[in-house]
Amino acid sequence: MDRRNLLIGAGLAALVASGGMAFAQQPVVKLGYQLPLTGNTAQYGQDFKNAAEIALAKFNSSGKPFKVEIIFEDSRSDAKEGIAIARKFVDNKEIVGVLGDFTSGVSMASAQVYKSAGMPQLSQTASHPDYAKISEWQFRNITTQAQEGPYNANWMLERGFKKIAVIAEQTDWGQTVVSNFADEVKAKGGEIVFSEFFNRGLADFRPIITKIAREKPDAIYTGFFYEDGAQFLKQMKQLGVDIPVYSTSAAYNQKLIELAGADAEGMHLTATFLPSNPAPHVQEFVAAWKEKTGQAEPGQFPAQAYDAVNIMLAAVEKAWPEPTRQKVRDALAATKDFPGVTGDTTFDANREPAKKLTKAVVKNGQFVAVTD
Repeated sequence: MDRRNLLIGAGLAALVASGGMAFAQQPVVKLGYQLPLTGNTAQYGQDFKNAAEIALAKFNSSGKPFKVEIIFEDSRSDAKEGIAIARKFVDNKEIVGVLGDFTSGVSMASAQVYKSAGMPQLSQTASHPDYAKISEWQFRNITTQAQEGPYNANWMLERGFKKIAVIAEQTDWGQTVVSNFADEVKAKGGEIVFSEFFNRGLADFRPIITKIAREKPDAIYTGFFYEDGAQFLKQMKQLGVDIPVYSTSAAYNQKLIELAGADAEGMHLTATFLPSNPAPHVQEFVAAWKEKTGQAEPGQFPAQAYDAVNIMLAAVEKAWPEPTRQKVRDALAATKDFPGVTGDTTFDANREPAKKLTKAVVKNGQFVAVTD
């Protein structure tokens, strides 16, 4: 054997020893995920990241002809940072789709970049009604306040609560919580006897609670996340105010019960995910979540992220073997009856999901589904 053949043989042997020849290696498709990993909403971003990694690990171990990599970038729930990340993602020609952001405000700011560049964007939690209206490139798999507000208004009215107090955080999202709920209450003959906004992270709700009690409402409707929710419920009990409290799915998190303890008992809210759901794919996710995070069970938002990532991965698979941004967008738009842990997802012509809401109450330290 001459020297040239010896070198070729040695090279082939080295390639085989290192795991196969270069042309036999699986191709990699890249996605971007912008989410808050630092700042005052970092706990949500970390939950999204954990859920995404669970979904990704399952996908990449399922024998597909390609692998997927997710590039995570920290937006800090800041619109300027979100825009900068969006520009970074669109400049990376290998990225064919993006997930995120957490808040509606950052998602909508980033959406302008994705709209101009033609990048499909799927948010797991942007519930502002105007988000999906930005362009054909924006999708979401969460219910909006345009759906949840009227649903909860009718739920409360049907239970005999006619005079209702409303509070919500002072954000774009909080504004939609109040407007969509209040409009339906008034249209159905109910009365909003009190309405006020507060800054997220408020330490002392007692002045607001005192003003609410003065108006003697039948019930209180709230737009907050679990941290503020726990604080509000505890301070209601401290003041001896006993008024039924209802909330949106944003408050659904086991951590609310952990923080508020017995003071959370009797709180009502809506959700699209309950970890007690016996469906095998739900229990598979719950088990994987417990193993990865050490937490008791996932809340609504991690479940939303898990489904969003799986929906995006399914779109990439449909677009294979040439998953361009346009093909991934078109595959997302064609999503029908996707079996997620938050229910089946079908995108309508406006890229909005059709979701079924579940009524729930805190009972004996757990969120329990109810029918009325």
